[in-house]
Amino acid sequence: MTRFFRLEKVFIKQYFKQLMEYKADFITGLIGFSLTQGLSLLFLGVLMSKIPSLKGWTLSQIYFIYGFALIPKGIDHLFTDNLWAVGQRLVYKGDFDKYMTRPLNPLLHVAMEVFQLDALGELLIGIALLITSGGAVEWTPVKILLFIVSIPFATMIYTAIKIAASSMAFWIRRSGSIMYVFYSMNSFTQYPLTIYNVGVRFVVSFLIPFAFTAYYPAHYFLTGNNPAFNIGGLVIVSIVAMTLALLIWNHGLRAYESAGS
Repeated sequence: MTRFFRLEKVFIKQYFKQLMEYKADFITGLIGFSLTQGLSLLFLGVLMSKIPSLKGWTLSQIYFIYGFALIPKGIDHLFTDNLWAVGQRLVYKGDFDKYMTRPLNPLLHVAMEVFQLDALGELLIGIALLITSGGAVEWTPVKILLFIVSIPFATMIYTAIKIAASSMAFWIRRSGSIMYVFYSMNSFTQYPLTIYNVGVRFVVSFLIPFAFTAYYPAHYFLTGNNPAFNIGGLVIVSIVAMTLALLIWNHGLRAYESAGS
């Protein structure tokens, strides 16, 4: 673990050196992500000004769910965004070879190579929403502890889904479209799950379990109901998802054949 953090520090320093060469690109990316989330919130605020509640959920409660959703998403984006490159180009172009020839776990190497600072836009907006809508939650020491515990497990689900989807490239060479389809489903869980039909709720809860990254834990903090499912389920689902993702990744590594010329 000490070696991992030491290597992560080295990779982050190198990435900051790259940013110093392309400052405008970084600033543009940060502003772009912030505007995207900001416009979504503006639309939601306008909508809720006309409809005071949505299936019984107030604007403050919806903002809390939305803010909670952005925290694990932002952390995953910050540290593992380079997994997109596996599905989009690294395997297809044969560039993944370098990860197979270095004395470092290929998955860790890919993840650590890029430190995506434009994810700070998601994190800042998420934190701001949690602070401003925190009044919707009756905070207790237990809830504060479970909140701290739930964030890394929710982040693990995001990362697991990206690992599994990017691993498809080891067999089909490019899996960027698969990653996009899977990953885009997280947008459903930035809002109360009860506004969707049973089919959507089932898919995002048990097939592509983004609901456990936001709605279910946020539901517990807002209502105090069913912690065994809302928080316990999050822990179990995250461990199962990561275990399956790593199995798929390792199986894909054995199938990797590089690129011909």
